[in-house]
Amino acid sequence: MAYTPIPAPSDLADSGRALWLEVTTGYVIDTEADRLQHPQLCRTADLCDTLHAVVLEQGPLAESSQGIRTHTAVVELRHQRVVLARLLVALGVPSQTEPARGVYAIRGV
Repeated sequence: MAYTPIPAPSDLADSGRALWLEVTTGYVIDTEADRLQHPQLCRTADLCDTLHAVVLEQGPLAESSQGIRTHTAVVELRHQRVVLARLLVALGVPSQTEPARGVYAIRGV
């Protein structure tokens, strides 16, 4: 039986859609948990792009009542990048610098 990739959610932006396509064409997502996490992975990638754009536009520092502080978008971007990395690991998506090892729920097509 041929594997049919799952259609992308309509709310994904460029990075999320590209990540969706890369994962769904390169891997078989064969657990329900992974099918639920995969859209969140892609939405998190989009959110990282949005936060990064805010930082580029407004800068990494912001005025506050305590003086100049790290912009809240920088802090949230850092948190979202951690979430993104954890979702990638949870899904078992190997990086280009670290080849796949062990057993993953998603597997190459």
